[in-house]
Amino acid sequence: MKHFLDINKIDPGALRGMITHAREMKDARNGLPKGTPDAEQPLKNHIVALIFEKPSTRTRVSFDVGVRQMGGETLVLSGSEMQLGHGESIADTARVLSRYVDMIMIRTFDESALLELADHATVPVINGLTNRTHPCQIMADVMTFEEHNGPIKGKKVVWTGDGNNVCASFVHAAGQFGFDLTFTGPEALDPEAVFISEARAKGVEIVIERNAAKAVEGADLVVADTWVSMHDGQSTRARRHNQLRGYQVDEALMNGAGDDALFMHCLPAHRDEEVTNAVMDGPRSVVFDEAENRLHAQKAIMRWCLGV
Repeated sequence: MKHFLDINKIDPGALRGMITHAREMKDARNGLPKGTPDAEQPLKNHIVALIFEKPSTRTRVSFDVGVRQMGGETLVLSGSEMQLGHGESIADTARVLSRYVDMIMIRTFDESALLELADHATVPVINGLTNRTHPCQIMADVMTFEEHNGPIKGKKVVWTGDGNNVCASFVHAAGQFGFDLTFTGPEALDPEAVFISEARAKGVEIVIERNAAKAVEGADLVVADTWVSMHDGQSTRARRHNQLRGYQVDEALMNGAGDDALFMHCLPAHRDEEVTNAVMDGPRSVVFDEAENRLHAQKAIMRWCLGV
């Protein structure tokens, strides 16, 4: 049994195998109607529980469709239905669900809920997002970059804005896939120091650069994310906008990057806040390829977890 909890906890060779497998499955589906089952049915007779304590569009749809394409069935549960860790302990919930389903994906707030679930489950558990990391998204991002610009090893990725959960998983991926990462944003929003130290120990360059224009020089990929979450109040929104205004990705910033630099955003985007419409809809943007590749990358992750 294998859990998919964080990119830094999985062997780099296994991660590379998942990316390769995802591309193979995507290629095999070219030209087929969206609802067509995969030729292989590796999840036939398997049931996957999808738990959403946090609202979701891409994670919910991509996991649900992925399971169905591979011949399995899903059981979608919301936080209000589960009351995870309230009406019943997370440990007991894990033990019970493990008697009913073959795999669990959870999108939650506190990382401790994910870890406790994985500790007590006897089926694989996948991290669909926590407040600390978002590994499935970055697997899709690596896949997307390599589709457009070849191997990511040795490339320069620039993260601009808030060193949030998605940024944390990008730092993890830098160490595992061998690319360099520059963070540009205010000091108060820096990525966790422990993640930076761990990636540097693996021989990659992790740079903190406050000047966004300088940060993107020679970049192969520029990445942004929303400045505020759906749960932030007005005062937090105002403070974040003041902090991050100088880190908006616009055409001038992208023009300072490498000639072939791509732009990514995990979505949903607040257009003309963290990224302008001109960049979002421009020729360097691969945000919708990135969104599609959540489906293919996660199918590969599920197959790796189940060994099928």
